[in-house]
Amino acid sequence: MIVILMGASGAGKTTVGRALAAATGWPFYDADDLHPAANVDKIRQGTPLTDADRTPWLAQVRGLIAEVSGRGESAVIGCSALRESYRRVLAEHVPDVRWVFLRVSPELLYQRLKDRSGHFAGPAILPDQLATLEEPSDALVIEADRPVNGLVVEICAALALQCRQM
Repeated sequence: MIVILMGASGAGKTTVGRALAAATGWPFYDADDLHPAANVDKIRQGTPLTDADRTPWLAQVRGLIAEVSGRGESAVIGCSALRESYRRVLAEHVPDVRWVFLRVSPELLYQRLKDRSGHFAGPAILPDQLATLEEPSDALVIEADRPVNGLVVEICAALALQCRQM
């Protein structure tokens, strides 16, 4: 199974993803690590990405998903996957993908982005992220404004994952 945590910047994809990976014993992959340098520069400057900007990045993430699935392994991946069309590309021909939408209020997303350090995405990109976001109809929806351990327990239970106690 490949669990993809999706949502806008600041939703907790990396934080929850690392905790879920630790609980399952699966590897965690952060799709932000696959962005081309030009995308990182644009995001750092607060310039929204276009679909053309996202295309090579989505191809890289799709390649990772296909590689992990092809090896018959499980993994946790953090990826914004904001549009339904992006999710279709990412999960194409991979039947074992499970989507988890980390839903967070715009106010809390803004606060998290404002407060975090060491990441290239800041609060300037939030309006575009929210305008681009198409909430999924086929995902487990988690209200991600709660402590991480509780979110992981909820995800493990909902997806019937064998998880270690946290």
